[in-house]
Amino acid sequence: MQKESRLNAFIENPYKSMWTMAMPIIAGMMVQTLFNVVDIMFIGWLGADEVTAVAFVSPLFFIIIGLGVGIGTGATATIAQYIGQKDKLNAERTASQTILIGFLSTIVLTVLGVIYGKGLLSILGAEGEILSIAYSYLRILTFGLGLVIFSMFFRAILAGEGETKIPMIIGLIGTVLNLILDPILIFTFEYGVRGAAYATVISQIAMVASYLFIIFVKKSTFISFNIRKFAFNNHIVAKIFQIGIPSSLSMLIISFGQVVMNKILINYSTEAVAAYQIVSRLDMLLFMPILGIAISLTTIVGMFYGAKEFDKLLSVVYYGINRAVIITTVSVIIFFLLAKNILPIFSSNSLVIDIGVTYLKIIILAYPAVGISVICSRVCQALGEGVPLLVTTVTRVIILTAPLSYYFYYIGKPLEWVWYSQVFAILVAAIISFCWMRFYFKKFNIV
Repeated sequence: MQKESRLNAFIENPYKSMWTMAMPIIAGMMVQTLFNVVDIMFIGWLGADEVTAVAFVSPLFFIIIGLGVGIGTGATATIAQYIGQKDKLNAERTASQTILIGFLSTIVLTVLGVIYGKGLLSILGAEGEILSIAYSYLRILTFGLGLVIFSMFFRAILAGEGETKIPMIIGLIGTVLNLILDPILIFTFEYGVRGAAYATVISQIAMVASYLFIIFVKKSTFISFNIRKFAFNNHIVAKIFQIGIPSSLSMLIISFGQVVMNKILINYSTEAVAAYQIVSRLDMLLFMPILGIAISLTTIVGMFYGAKEFDKLLSVVYYGINRAVIITTVSVIIFFLLAKNILPIFSSNSLVIDIGVTYLKIIILAYPAVGISVICSRVCQALGEGVPLLVTTVTRVIILTAPLSYYFYYIGKPLEWVWYSQVFAILVAAIISFCWMRFYFKKFNIV
């Protein structure tokens, strides 16, 4: 039973601590990404229309994920800072405020999804049979939104205290259950995309139940909950939102960017949209080490900042960036060489495969820069600053990628130019993120 703070262990060996946290995160995300890849593979076997329909739902669901990840990041960083200051009381108050935010978010988002779901899909460009398929998928997912939110918030709370093994195990339970249910509900019971949605909701029920058991029944975490601490606290909520709202807005902007990309790509062909979705799911595998390191650094940097261990903070940040770039570079080489062997697994449509191979080979070349950008933004969040991520995202998506992609389509350039615009935007975003991080290091006298 773990009830001691991990602060001293982190200070004693920052590098080892980073990997101790990061490896379960990476493993958990790889399992989840494997599910996403297999999920889109099952849906892809239904046909290109089904993949395209899910593509129109993805931005809306991504909005929910964005809100959850943003607020969760704010909770993680705030809890970590309080633990670094050895203030367990406020760390637990932060966890309680996060749960309250989860309840309110669930009510609002579920109501909005029920009332406006089909209209939003239509606005996004879905029509005819694709609209019908997309709405049947979204309608089921809407009633599981609260489960998704609480699953993310519980994971964020545990991450704030440095606990990543429990979320990995719970995520594995949900993913395995999802993988078992997917083919049964999609093909055996012939529910089609509705079967994929049912499988997702059922797996989320299992995950939330597991978190409730571990935290409230078994009580095997450093953070504990007391009903008296659930009273609204303006100061703590403001701290969570200072980090979380810019992060959530960034995710919303990314979702908007997906909408724009779908609208641009659908003018090229339905196959272009399908290829974009398949590769987007696939390239998440390359993000796993980056995100694992970045999330672990959010906790470690937050604790070190709260404890004023600035030398160790700088050391572990640059160590993390270095390792992320190395790992990503190796992954890029592997995926570049095997692109033609990987894409046929997910589609039998030769045009989708050709477009997907070209896109994959172009976009992965910028992924080492993604490593720098993601980690620098997470470090800023750990310091309590959420604006840098928002500025970087606005620049990448709204100022660069969207206008350039549309311009290249408008002047009649081939599809590859749309992919090139994404690469250029990623490189610029990495430079901006690094400069933001250096700015806050100087502002807070860390350098």
